[in-house]
Amino acid sequence: MLWVVENHSLPRTAAFFDLDKTVIAKSSTLTFGKSFYQGGLINRRAALRTAYAQFVFLAGGADHDQMERMRKYLSSLCRGWNVQQVKEIVAETLHDLIDPIIYDEAASLIEEHHRAGRDVVIVSTSGAEVVEPIGELLGADRVVATRMVVGDDGCFTGEVEYYAYGPTKAEAVKELARSEGYDLDRCYAYSDSATDVPMLQSVGHPHAVNPDRALRKEALARGWPILDFNRPVRLKQRLPTLSVPPRPALVVAAAVGAAAATAGLVWYASRRKAATVYAG
Repeated sequence: MLWVVENHSLPRTAAFFDLDKTVIAKSSTLTFGKSFYQGGLINRRAALRTAYAQFVFLAGGADHDQMERMRKYLSSLCRGWNVQQVKEIVAETLHDLIDPIIYDEAASLIEEHHRAGRDVVIVSTSGAEVVEPIGELLGADRVVATRMVVGDDGCFTGEVEYYAYGPTKAEAVKELARSEGYDLDRCYAYSDSATDVPMLQSVGHPHAVNPDRALRKEALARGWPILDFNRPVRLKQRLPTLSVPPRPALVVAAAVGAAAATAGLVWYASRRKAATVYAG
């Protein structure tokens, strides 16, 4: 394969990746549900509902209203959680839970962008307690994620300081372009969700990856490339093609998005309520 390396006398460029169902095959936060249960952060009922929410996510994801309910729920759910404990749980289980569900196609794309001289930025609604370690595992250069307030006692207060979702993701991309000197017309972006259309349309090379129905329709209308990723594989089992050594991810916007693992309760409750109304 011929690798095209960018002329560094030109403005810098980057590739922006959504995380869930774009780089990895599941929800990064919901995947840690069992680990949070074993660590005492959630009870057994919440852990079971989290498993159900993972199924719902894989079946079709969540729309805007459901995401808003999840945001409100996780902010109250994580109140009082010790930040260090969350980080330790993620660190202890990261390789067992996340490494096997990284898309081979996404890992190859990340390698290609690095070879071409582009920065790789993970932009996720989840938080740094989950996204930063995953970004480091992938060799990403930067991470943008949701941020929640941490009190003087080292625990989450339950207040959301920054929510990396929808238009906010696009604003973060533009702010990075200003601070890092990225030429957005020459940058790339990848996502599976219609909620990320603002981010996708902010760059010159948007791509829909495993798109939901709304994003597929939007991509077809706009002529955006549609990519299908379906080969999860452990990084160590891939061919040793990586010529650029992995680089620790720099957190641009930190977060507790790990708490969103249990936000599946919101999906479960809303779907169950809807089913009850329908049955009535």
